Amino acid sequence: MQPLGKTDKKDIWKLVLDSVKVALSEASFKTWVSKTHLASIRKVDATRYIAEVGCDTVMVRQYVQERYFGLLQEALIKAIGAPCDLTFSIKTDPERMAEPSGDSAGPLFEETDNSEALMRKMSEAHIRPYFTFANFAVSGSNQLAWAAAEAVAKSPGNAYNPLFIWGGVGVGKTHLMHAVGITMLKKSLSAKVLAVTGEDFTNDIVQGIRSKNTHEVRAKYRKLDALFVDDVQFIAGKDTAQEEFFHTFNAVTSAGGQIIMTSDRPPTEIKKLEDRLRSRFEAGLIVDISQPDFELRCAITQIKAEQKGINLESTLVHLIAANTLGARQIEGFLVRLSSELLMRKADPDEELIKKLLTKGEGEVLVEKTREVSTDKLIDAVCKHYQINKRQILGNGRSRMVSYPRHILMYLLRMEMQVPYEELGQVLGGRDHSTIMHGVNKIASSASTDPDIRRDIEGIKALL
Repeated sequence: MQPLGKTDKKDIWKLVLDSVKVALSEASFKTWVSKTHLASIRKVDATRYIAEVGCDTVMVRQYVQERYFGLLQEALIKAIGAPCDLTFSIKTDPERMAEPSGDSAGPLFEETDNSEALMRKMSEAHIRPYFTFANFAVSGSNQLAWAAAEAVAKSPGNAYNPLFIWGGVGVGKTHLMHAVGITMLKKSLSAKVLAVTGEDFTNDIVQGIRSKNTHEVRAKYRKLDALFVDDVQFIAGKDTAQEEFFHTFNAVTSAGGQIIMTSDRPPTEIKKLEDRLRSRFEAGLIVDISQPDFELRCAITQIKAEQKGINLESTLVHLIAANTLGARQIEGFLVRLSSELLMRKADPDEELIKKLLTKGEGEVLVEKTREVSTDKLIDAVCKHYQINKRQILGNGRSRMVSYPRHILMYLLRMEMQVPYEELGQVLGGRDHSTIMHGVNKIASSASTDPDIRRDIEGIKALL
């Protein structure tokens, strides 16, 4: 039962990774499987081996073990030509630690470069230091945008210029944009990078006109190597701001500089945007990021929890991910959870998380800006399950009626923050404990049952 040598392990795992890479998307391989190594492999009897797969973090171990166990085992058996069992552990590859650091080779939860000069440059450029590619969880909903941003980071001004990323609140648009900026500054501290919002740009133009120093404002923007504009839709309808941005866009791109913009909608849907600007926005690559799916929300939850020093078991990660919509809601929930844990001086548990999820302090299932009445929500649930309002509000106990009723309870509580007592009145005079049981039942089941998550998403689509 002697372990194989270091060179043998390295060569074997390279064969395994080469085999697995063919079966996975580049994003999935890079985000998860590339963060593993063969920690040990040894014979347990004359014909059988056991291998320990080292993973950089808890999340990598959980995800790889759940999703790619069979794929890795099959590739390893093929590589060594003998039956082999797998175990997974949290271990950093010593050889990777000795390699030069970088976004592509670093761990999932990358530590920010602490050099004073780099931090100062990021501050001057308004770049957020923790918005790195390594801290960006990749899934099908954002894979194209991630790949485009990485391509721009490798070859700014050439790959996709401009890059226009659009999507809803908290889906990662700003994160990707700032990750490009961090990469550029790491390559060269002399790079002239600036990240602003559409409102910042407009305010600078207005202030320049008032103080009669527009030449300084133009010099600030037009001599950049990279200009990143968040919520660019804000300049639409503002004639002076659009005029200046048109000339800034031309000045930066004609000098070989990179422009990245984000918006909550594609250029074709930005009202009052000048045609000449719209045509320039559409001249590059336009990618959208949809709301994160369950798996991506799990990854985001784990990443943000580790950043806050919260140790969450996989079941608790799933519970949070199933009952939140996007990164910002997850972030807000974890802030509240962290505060509760500090006050209680305790570890997180299912009871506390359920309580906070249904407490109703701003954690809503859909964006708060979207007005949804109780009647509209009831109608949407009835339409989704093809039952009538009398049935769902009545006393029927068959699963055909009780299950949609529980979903309705959950959505009314989580989306609209309807108090339990009022919920009972809406649903035919049911008592507080019945309503609470129904809400908690769906909250728990949503973390393990994909059918429930699909139903909830289908009802939200109807709204």
